[in-house]
Amino acid sequence: MLKGKSSGGENPASCPMDFILRLLMGPWTTYILYTLGEHGPQRFGELKRRVSGVSAKMLTERLRSLEQAGLVTRHYEATIPPKVTYALAARGHELRGVLGTLATLGSKWQAEDAAADSPRQAAE
Repeated sequence: MLKGKSSGGENPASCPMDFILRLLMGPWTTYILYTLGEHGPQRFGELKRRVSGVSAKMLTERLRSLEQAGLVTRHYEATIPPKVTYALAARGHELRGVLGTLATLGSKWQAEDAAADSPRQAAE
């Protein structure tokens, strides 16, 4: 049995999957990581265009969080205007295979769900 709290469940801190999933759970996080993995280093505006629907405030918040977690690097150049480029850090690159597998599984499940919904919609 795992050490930790015994109030009806295990201590989440003792589960390595919980640790990593907590890093990835925030809104837009996996989309940002996926985009950086697929398209390489990007400036803020380019990243915002590719992660369609995210606000500048939310993207800034997520990027700071990912940088703090060691998943993303931020490269600042003191030019006029300043140039900031974001890229996957070593830990972010380690996630690429896992995120790719999840993307493949997600596509498969979406297709299965769509196929299952088609007969139901036709019957209605």
